[in-house]
Amino acid sequence: MKMIIAESLLRSYTYDEYRKIVSDLLHQGLSSGDEQSDDLTNYSKLNDVRMHRLDKTMTIDETCIQQLLSLKGKYIWLVLSEGWCGDAAQLLPIFNKMALLAVAIDLKIVFRDENQELMNMFLTNGSKSIPKLLILEKETLEVLKNWGPRPKGATQLIKSYKEQYGIIDETAKIELQMWYLQDKGLSTQKEIIDLMILIEN
Repeated sequence: MKMIIAESLLRSYTYDEYRKIVSDLLHQGLSSGDEQSDDLTNYSKLNDVRMHRLDKTMTIDETCIQQLLSLKGKYIWLVLSEGWCGDAAQLLPIFNKMALLAVAIDLKIVFRDENQELMNMFLTNGSKSIPKLLILEKETLEVLKNWGPRPKGATQLIKSYKEQYGIIDETAKIELQMWYLQDKGLSTQKEIIDLMILIEN
């Protein structure tokens, strides 16, 4: 596993590099990933705008900031993502802001479809759901915890919708985006900080 992680890190990008790659692809009328379609490109465009807004408006909770500043270890947050993924667009700006605040954390992003071996080790109910955050010990590259593809409240929303209607359609996606808007990133921040505290205790 460590070899696969090490190889994936060689193909990883900073947050700003990832944003630029996705944006440059959009200028060519493309989305990231192996599959290309008008739908995926349109989702990518929407996500690019969404991330730009969140980069400006997303704030990290004061308690979370204090806990980030008090981390003792050194970590890499390695995230599997793609530009078309709506959850990734909501969550990557949070990961980035948290990592920028914490000297202990180095954020790296890899594209899912370029890192299939890594993705296959961290499936969610058998599916390649993203984003997936791997918390690595920086020196050894040991995977200490993993999180994703979305916070518990959002997961429950989608689960309930699927149970009720049998599918995940555009209405479900709109409801999910509304959930993220109302939550303001607080659930994600708390869940990840709780994992970091668990690792350090």
